[in-house]
Amino acid sequence: MNKLVESATEAVKDIPSGATIMSGGFGLCGNPEDLIRAINATGINGLTVISNNCGVDGKCLGLLLEAKQIKKMVSSYVGENKNFETQFLSGELEVELVPQGTLAERIRAGGAGIPAFFTPTGFGTVVADGKETRNFDGIDCVMETALVADYAIVKAWKGDAHGNLVFRKTARNFNPMMATAGKITIAEVEEFVPAGALDPDEIHTPGIFVQRVIKAGSYEKPIEQLTLTTR
Repeated sequence: MNKLVESATEAVKDIPSGATIMSGGFGLCGNPEDLIRAINATGINGLTVISNNCGVDGKCLGLLLEAKQIKKMVSSYVGENKNFETQFLSGELEVELVPQGTLAERIRAGGAGIPAFFTPTGFGTVVADGKETRNFDGIDCVMETALVADYAIVKAWKGDAHGNLVFRKTARNFNPMMATAGKITIAEVEEFVPAGALDPDEIHTPGIFVQRVIKAGSYEKPIEQLTLTTR
């Protein structure tokens, strides 16, 4: 099945206001930049975005935040975005902070069809407020529910028209699990290859999880904090 879509604009055109979107990446690495810009251009709003972080001011998911298209963020790290801080403190932005490992596991569980799981992370803190707790072999745990999304947007290094994806290095952090947890998964691919060109043993996300693929355009690939030593 050919899942290749002509453009990022075409790939996201049916995402409605109020949708829940998972967005892959870790910091500014492995962000689906083209798809984020396309969503930004649609002007939709009231979005719930599940992502490890929310970009930085004016970059990646920071674009959606700046345009006030995001109603709620479900994240583990938000410290690089002043606009995020301003909107949160003013009450404009709802935030659900989740420990990073718990966030990853909630997304993985969503993709695997596991409705909930118990973890010791967060027990005895505000993370556990209002949640079921249980003791397993003397270890107190809190129940966390799975995360799924209406749409998952991910960025892959290589991919084909069937939706088979290969991720590279840090970009392999949240992208693969998010690809399984979206009802509709849209992948942008840096290096588009013919179907059958990928070694089955190197595929990280099988195409069965992916509904749409785009060939990505030019990437800025910004760096959050560039630190150089004097030569």
